[in-house]
Amino acid sequence: MIPVNARQQGGAVIMTIPADLVKLFDIKSGDSLNVDVIPGGFVTRPATIAAPRRYTIGELLKGVDRKTMAALNAETAWAREGSPVGRELA
Repeated sequence: MIPVNARQQGGAVIMTIPADLVKLFDIKSGDSLNVDVIPGGFVTRPATIAAPRRYTIGELLKGVDRKTMAALNAETAWAREGSPVGRELA
């Protein structure tokens, strides 16, 4: 068991993480932590955040053919035609 200090800061109570634990878990200022509530207390762990999935052009356009693109272009032609009606840049 490692004792930590809690202090008031504005409307929140801040928990101080000892330097040894910061080094052990490679926690940096601004990192996200998960807090799990358990009977009689809580457990804090570094959050594991998955990197957002990056798609290739091929993946994004999978299943799109010339017929689909022609239909899409026909449906949205009104948005590409005509003169500006407000403060748009032409």
